Amino acid sequence: MALIIDHGRSTDLPAINNIYNHYVKESNISFDIDPWSEQKRLDWFEQFASNADIYSLLVAKLEGQLVGFAYNSKFKEKAAYASSSEVTVYVKTGSQGLGIGKKLYSELLAKIALTRLHRLYAGITLPNDGSIKLHKKFGFKLVGTMREVGYKNGQFHSTALLEKCLQD
Repeated sequence: MALIIDHGRSTDLPAINNIYNHYVKESNISFDIDPWSEQKRLDWFEQFASNADIYSLLVAKLEGQLVGFAYNSKFKEKAAYASSSEVTVYVKTGSQGLGIGKKLYSELLAKIALTRLHRLYAGITLPNDGSIKLHKKFGFKLVGTMREVGYKNGQFHSTALLEKCLQD
């Protein structure tokens, strides 16, 4: 069966939470310490309805099962950052290496290209060669490393900041 990319819906939120909360509990990829509740995920989901002209949530389904999601959201809260957006992709454990992240990003970036956004940013916990490679494939460039910026699972972690120029 083919991989299907579609807009995320509220009915997808439990599966999105399952994927995300796995990374919260089992890795340092997310700097969240506590798993997200259903209510927190629902509140998060509202940004896509209220800013549909700028922000998108896409999901990937394989044989009817949600196996990944990607989205763009606010880069930072201050108004002057409104021309920039953060992008994120998560693929279900056991489904990596199937091109799911690549397909999600391909479609997400095509949607973003139709917006007024000027720059995209991705923050990646290091080490994560697969994610760095994926982002570089889509034209992101490393613009900095924040050394030991987060503390999780008893140790400090650094993050890479990657940037993609949309408009010159």
